[in-house]
Amino acid sequence: MEKSQDKTPLFEALHKERYSRQDLIRNIETLTKRKLIIYFTNTFHVLGSINRNDIAPFGDLLMDSNRTVDLDLLIHSGGGDLDSAEKIVCMCRDKCKSFRVIIPQYAKSAATLITLAADSILMGYTSELGPIDPQISITLRDGKMLTRPAYSYLEGLKKIKDEIKQDPSFITTYLPLLEQLDPALLHYCQQAIERSKRFAYKWLCKYMCKGDTKKAATIAEKLCDVAKYLTHGVVIDHKEAKDELKLEVEFLDPNDKLWQEFWALYCQYEVDIRKMGVNKIFESNKVSLSLT
Repeated sequence: MEKSQDKTPLFEALHKERYSRQDLIRNIETLTKRKLIIYFTNTFHVLGSINRNDIAPFGDLLMDSNRTVDLDLLIHSGGGDLDSAEKIVCMCRDKCKSFRVIIPQYAKSAATLITLAADSILMGYTSELGPIDPQISITLRDGKMLTRPAYSYLEGLKKIKDEIKQDPSFITTYLPLLEQLDPALLHYCQQAIERSKRFAYKWLCKYMCKGDTKKAATIAEKLCDVAKYLTHGVVIDHKEAKDELKLEVEFLDPNDKLWQEFWALYCQYEVDIRKMGVNKIFESNKVSLSLT
């Protein structure tokens, strides 16, 4: 957070990408009259998911905020840890008067849950949310990690039980698989599904669906519905988010000046995060932090 007079020409040249992004942030704040913070992740990086390491940087981003601030969070994330996502939500909501989430392109899974805690969501034609069904990672015997939807483990067991019930001879076919099933894992899957629903319901009730618990419950249930959303990466665009899910979505046309500013900022982060070789950037008009 250097003062302009403290920056030498060489230092400013070395950090020109950062200062260019922060100029764009200031331009957007002039248009919106709101404070803008950025949480931008490299969705192709193994360490790019939402996790506890994000809490301290968010603390810096929110340090000069207070209950009188109208806060915008521009987020680009494929999701991650639910508990860390809720901590981020608690921090943002505690340091603002109103909270809006900007999605220039991609906010999936736990990042979708963060958006559900906002008063409203700003989306464009490139924006997408995703289902909130939790994903469970297990370590296989060969040491490799396998990630599957929690529902898949439960539905897979149900399918086996149904087939054995119809034809008991299938027990010999499925016995090797059943011997590998961990009851604790199945219980964890059930808990994870319930945790995700409760997260969505709790924050929707507080803000976006305030006074309408039935609407909040319906949205939470739909976003966890694997029969409706067959894959975790399915696209929920602005039309579906607003018209079908009934979320508070503000759509900006591609020709809208504000949208063009957000898109220019997104493109700069998309290029710079790979050029810098980092997995995350946290930024405001004063703060600039990155994680490797």
